[in-house]
Amino acid sequence: MESLRRRCEARLRGIRIPSPFDLDAFCAELAGRRGRPLLRHAVPGLSADAPCGLWVGTDRADHVFYDPGTSPLHAEHIVLHELAHILSGHSGADAGLSSLFPDLDPATVRRVLGRVGYTTAQEREAEMIASLIRGRPPRVAAGRLASSLGFDD
Repeated sequence: MESLRRRCEARLRGIRIPSPFDLDAFCAELAGRRGRPLLRHAVPGLSADAPCGLWVGTDRADHVFYDPGTSPLHAEHIVLHELAHILSGHSGADAGLSSLFPDLDPATVRRVLGRVGYTTAQEREAEMIASLIRGRPPRVAAGRLASSLGFDD
């Protein structure tokens, strides 16, 4: 678990995480780094027969779909989980695409989007990164706290 955390922390190095955290600002940071729009789409009921979140990358933009029918904090975590897949360079997922595109043949959707399923390891990585993004204290504050408690390096 510790190696997973270190690997995920390394993926976040150099990425500005707003403090206090602001999802809009973080999405703008990621969109700017990728040089393409990052669009969030609330899809009520998405989690009924599909995952509660989904990332679809097209040639022109990244689209993150999430179920807004949950708590605001959980909806934010869903979006962060999908953004973590982007940050990790995962190829994407086809799970749940049939619920978003019911009139399209699933094979066609997979071919057009070039997606394969995530591995369990990728899901663990995305969960860890999402948690680190939202829960990570600013380094300065963490350093001050450690210093005040006598935990200087």
